[in-house]
Amino acid sequence: MGLPVNAPTRNLTDANQPLLFEMIRSFTTLAQTLNLSHAVAELNSTRQTVRRHISQLEELRGEELFRTRDRRYELTEAGEAALPEARELLMHARAWSKGQTGVRSALQYLQAKAGDWVFYQQQQPIGDIWHDESILLRETYRAWVMGAGEIENPALAHVRPYLMVYRNSDSGWICVEFGQRSAYVNWFGQDYARSSIGRPIARLPAGEEFGRMLDQSFLDIQTTQMARLDHVFTRMPGRNDAGPVTMAYQRLMMAGFFPDRSSAVTTLVVPTVNVKIAALDEAQRADLAEIEPPDFDPAHATFENLAKPPP
Repeated sequence: MGLPVNAPTRNLTDANQPLLFEMIRSFTTLAQTLNLSHAVAELNSTRQTVRRHISQLEELRGEELFRTRDRRYELTEAGEAALPEARELLMHARAWSKGQTGVRSALQYLQAKAGDWVFYQQQQPIGDIWHDESILLRETYRAWVMGAGEIENPALAHVRPYLMVYRNSDSGWICVEFGQRSAYVNWFGQDYARSSIGRPIARLPAGEEFGRMLDQSFLDIQTTQMARLDHVFTRMPGRNDAGPVTMAYQRLMMAGFFPDRSSAVTTLVVPTVNVKIAALDEAQRADLAEIEPPDFDPAHATFENLAKPPP
């Protein structure tokens, strides 16, 4: 907005640090609308304030974020590059201020409550898989490695019925396949699972921003092409329209590819009452429903059996 690209940057002083959040809000909102009047209305602010926030942010960064043509705003190349991280910073700041997100031992932690609905998610060290009681969890992880992330690879065939497959879309991450022996189908039934195909995972009672935080787990997997393990505690609708049921599970997320090489994320959910979530109290743990884990025959654990030392 008129700042020379090579202008010297100014340090963010203690006096204007509280403005940083508002500066980023003004930037992301104007970037979304590309219309100053619309941005002002959405922010419940004034034209002078929004302009000042953008100018201050440009001065701090030492680069122009917008240009104007025929009285219309356009993002510069620097603005396009800065926008995704600015949105993420804003999203994390809002979630953090509500106590919905944090870091425990360098691992992500999420929580939200809305009425009777609760959701806790705590990332676990991926190495915990090797000491877990679930053979299916270990076998799936090994099969993913052997299959090089290709969801149609024969190495995954024996665990594929237990998996759910997701694809990124304009509406966020959506499930495109429920394995017939997956925990989701086991709980809700095949008909309900079919009706859930294509539904964005972010549609939860805690709102859009928390949904985007959940999406971030999938984006992290897609970007790093790695795997992660989470423990989750939540309340789900009961079978046959029964009241909500409190449940907990482990979720293994793995990056992958469809045959056309587009990105996929596969997940394995293993119900358990032994979740490691620091925020849970004894009353919440006592309320957990006992849910049978997926029925997996250890004799079919091809890679688990190969990994065993000879007698």
